[in-house]
This record gives sequence, C-alpha cells and structure tokens, in this order.
Amino acid sequence: MEKLTANDPETRSVDLITENIAQLKSLFPELVTEGPNGTSVNVDVLKALLGDHTVTDCQEKYGLNWHGKRRARQLALTLSTGTLRPCPADSLDWETTQNLMIEGDNLEVLKLLQKSYAGKVKLIYIDPPYNTGNDFIYPDVFKDSIKNYLELTGQVDGGGRKLSSNTEASGRFHTDWLNMMYPRLKLARNLLRDAGVIFISIDDREMGNLQAMLSEIFGEENFQANISWQKRYTRSNNTTDFTTVVEHLMVYSRHQDFTVNLLPRTLEADARYSNPDADPRGLWKGASFLNPATPQQRPNLSYPITNPNTGHVTRPSTNAWRRSREVFERLQDDGRLYWGIDGTQPVPSVKMFLSAARGITPINLWEQRYAGNTDDGTRELKELLGEKVFDNPKPVQLLRRILEHSSDSDAVVLDFFAGSGTMGQAVMAQNAEDNGMRRYVLVQLPELLDADNKDQRVAAEYCSKIGKPQTIAEVTKMRLRRAAEKIRSEAPMFAGDVGFRVFRLASSNIRAWVPDRENLEQALTEAVEHLRHDRGEDDVLYELLLRLGLDLCVPIESKTVAGKNVYSVGGGVLLVCLASQLTHADVEPLAQGIIAWHTALAPAGDTTVILRDSAFSDDVAKTNLAAILQQHGLGNVRSL
Repeated sequence: MEKLTANDPETRSVDLITENIAQLKSLFPELVTEGPNGTSVNVDVLKALLGDHTVTDCQEKYGLNWHGKRRARQLALTLSTGTLRPCPADSLDWETTQNLMIEGDNLEVLKLLQKSYAGKVKLIYIDPPYNTGNDFIYPDVFKDSIKNYLELTGQVDGGGRKLSSNTEASGRFHTDWLNMMYPRLKLARNLLRDAGVIFISIDDREMGNLQAMLSEIFGEENFQANISWQKRYTRSNNTTDFTTVVEHLMVYSRHQDFTVNLLPRTLEADARYSNPDADPRGLWKGASFLNPATPQQRPNLSYPITNPNTGHVTRPSTNAWRRSREVFERLQDDGRLYWGIDGTQPVPSVKMFLSAARGITPINLWEQRYAGNTDDGTRELKELLGEKVFDNPKPVQLLRRILEHSSDSDAVVLDFFAGSGTMGQAVMAQNAEDNGMRRYVLVQLPELLDADNKDQRVAAEYCSKIGKPQTIAEVTKMRLRRAAEKIRSEAPMFAGDVGFRVFRLASSNIRAWVPDRENLEQALTEAVEHLRHDRGEDDVLYELLLRLGLDLCVPIESKTVAGKNVYSVGGGVLLVCLASQLTHADVEPLAQGIIAWHTALAPAGDTTVILRDSAFSDDVAKTNLAAILQQHGLGNVRSL
C-alpha cells in the first residue's frame, strides 16, 4: 500500500511547468536537458528548430511588455498549497445541486480547479476591477499565498495590511493591474473547452492593454469581438469632456472552432415577415424572382413562366430569372410562389418562411433595450435584497444575452470575479426560460467591507442586519438565495437546479513536513499524523476530489462498514475510509465490507481505495488489509 504525501502529484494542484516540459519533450526531445538546477530547455536549439539563427532574447520584439511580467507568468505556474473546504450550512440544496459558489482568492482557486475542470468550461465571464484607483487590486505574493489570503481577508492577524493596493496616489499603475490579471487569464484558458469562449467586461482605461494581453494568451487569431455595451441612458453634463455611455465586452475563444449561437428570428427582430395569404406554414417574406443579370448573360435562366391563376405567360426581357425552370416548377407545386394579393401578378415572389430562416447574427453594439443598463442592475439587486447594497452591478439581461449567444443548454459557466452574483442569477433565469441544465461556478474573494467607507457602508450594515460577516461574499450568497426564491415563485413548473454548494479556500488538510530544529522531537511526533487535527472527514474527502481530478459535485454515498464510515465517490470509482483507528480485528470485516459494496456498485472503471495511513495499529494490519482487497480485484490501494 503506497502512502500519499503532500509531495505526491495526486495530492497537489496541477504542475503546469512539468506538463509544459513534457509536451515540449514529446515534440522536440532534443530541447530538454538536465542542467545544474534540474530540467532545463535549450533555447538555442529551439531557435535552430524554428529556423531562427540570429534573434536573441534581449532583442526587441512585438508584444505587450511591462515590469513584473515574468513574475506574473511564474505565479500562474506555481503550485497551490490550499484546498477548498465544504460549507453545507451556507449552501442551498447541498445534496442535489450542481452549482458552486467558492469563497477565496481567485488565483488560488483557479489553480485548485485545474485538475477537476480543465477543458470542461464552455463560457467564462468576468467583470474584473477596472483599475480606477479605488477598486481592489489583488496583491499577489510569490510565496505563502494562502497565508497572504488569510491575512487579507481578516482570518489571521496580518498586521493591518490594507486591501486596496493600487490607489489614486499610486497613479493607477498599469503594471499592478496587468500583473494581477495575467496569471488569472493564463489559468482560466486551461479550463475552457476547445469550443469555449471568454467574455471580459472592461472600460476604456485598460481596454487596449487587455486586448493585447488576451491576444498573447489566447492567440490573436481567436479574437472574436469587441462589443460596445450601452450602459446608461443619457449623457452627463456635469463633465467638461466626453461622457462615457458604453463599456466593452472583450471576446476571445479557446480555439478557432468556436461558433456563436444565432438568435431565432421573431416579428420584433424582422418586421418584414407577414402572412397575407394565410399560408398554414406561418409567417413569410417575399424574395424577388428577378436576377440582376440579363437574359443574354444567363440564357439558362431565361424561359417563359405561366401564372396559374390567369394563364398569362411572361418572358424575361431586361432581367433573367433567379431560379432554374426545374426549381420554378418545384416551388410552384409546393405553393411557395406568391402571385400577389389578387393572384394576377405577372412575376411571382418566392416565400421565405420565418420557421426556416437562419438565426440572427449578433452585432458588436448592444443597446440598452437589448442588454439592459446599469440602472437595471441596481434596481434588480435592490428588489432582491431590499436595499441598494452596491452601485451599478451588471444587469441580468446583459449576462443572459452572453449566455444565449455563447453557451449550450448544459454548459458549465465560470465567473471568478463574481461580485454580487449576477451571473448565478442569470444562469438560473436562462435555465428556467429554456429548461436548460447550465451549471455555474462562481468565485468571490470574501473581501472585508469597511463600514466607515461611504461606498461600502450600506453593504457592511446589510451583512450585520442578516447576521453574517461583513464581506462581499456574504452578499453574493444572499443574492443567490433570493434569486432562487424569485425563480421558484415566478416559474413554479421549472424543476431545474437553483441551489449552490459553498466551498471556502483554506490551507491544505495535509500538513507538509516542516522541520523545527529547535524542537525536533515534537516536530517528529506531530509528523506521524500528517492530516490536520482541526479538520473533519468531509474536508479531507473533498480535497481528495480536487487532487484526483473529480468534480466537486460528483455523487457521494456513505455507509457504515464494520463500524467505520466508508464513502463511495462517483458510483464506486473512489472508495474512501478515513477512520482514525484500524486494529488487527478491524481489518478483515472492513475489507470484506468494502469488497461487498464494490461488487454491488459495479463501477465501470477501475476503483481506487484510500485509507488513513496513521489509523493502522501497525504495518502488519496495513499489509493484511491491502492484500485482502487486492485478492478481490481492488489492486489500487493507497494510504493518506
């Protein structure tokens, strides 16, 4: 039985550096060598393979560069030392929901989601800080990132460090904002499906920098659109310069095989459709039967046609016909030629039915009547919560337009700057309308609200009123609950998912070995049990799901086997027993119980069995249990 430790790949987030090197090595084995500091890539060989014998790294090259870019890239590659702890008490419909609301620094959360959600997300939407000088900029650190997060969110004493790290006094440095966004976008791209797409809300201030950064990360060829969204009704005459009435949605796809969803045609979208002859096939519009070409230019389309109502024969004179004789006769037999309201028109129109029309192509200008405005967003949130908690959140209608154009009915949708949770409400509302099964994953930093700050005072007081900690994440959760109630009351026949599971970022349940030279004996004693004493079985179980690449909403069953709790994950793909004590007497009945349950579950694939390493009374008990399981086909037995 092999023991899982904090240094094993199964118990850590995805090592992107190792994966990148492996891909390079598979394509060009000669690139990868062993250097004095471990594996290295021979850049000179790479240049030679690309036919470049002159360019060096220090020469100028086209692209967006800024101070700290190399470190920002490294931040995306460093491993996370955290986990996500389940919070059923904060959740809604924990047992049945497929939606996630995660509290934590989105950089760490994105790292932790790499194994479980890589290549599964259809749509990402984010509304990041716009770098106005007053909004929050995540002050990432290269080491001890979980400790840094706990300090920033007031969970441990951080020496009074402030959250806003890019104030007006700092000149709104572009570098701070770029260093914050770059690693998050690098990690987000990995989560998208091949046909996936990302929408990012942004204003004029950082739009150019964002597009350059996205072109580097996603590829310039995957740029889809820069959508201008009309966010307000009127101009403001309080300024002496231009009034900004639009924001932007920058749209990039993962690959070029992304296709946008077309909207169905309606009378509102195209008033040219009607039904003057009461055709049972529905609304139609007429298409000309005349060809721009002359009969001399298109002799094959020059033939006499006969009006079946009058018998009148018409021959082409200045224009040929648009359709061949065979097509004309087929259209006539099918009743798709319209000869006028009285049936005497000499040249017919061709009926183009609304039901068969191609959908409407989206444009890159979204007016407020199409996608809502910030006043709508403010009103919607106030209606749900009873107070104007935040100014100008995005309207639900805007995000529903994004969902309509870019998501499947069963898509996974990610928003890792969730704010008040508008995307969660939009997903539920869209599902209720088209009976979809979209799932959302929201990530929001539990940023502390300051009651002394006039922009945060109402939100802080609201959290106190509902008996919750004064954080933005609490507002997010409350909005999701109220939105679920609203949808259930307005669409009582909708039986879809309006719940959500809450997880909270924390340090790993698995303690890494940190020698204390001044108290080595105590450090060795504590290292015998490398699972944290202040965590429960659920905490460890869900960390295993993350580390093994399983969905956080995968079905989990539990039953008592030989007096011990045993968990079945994913219909028996993973069987886990985290009992704290396993004696010689426990081994046989526990092993036989696990075998019997595995047989009853009959999982389609191989099963992994994981047990708590420190629970065994000695190595003999551990060896015996593993041997019994292996004799009955459960060969992949690990200890934690």
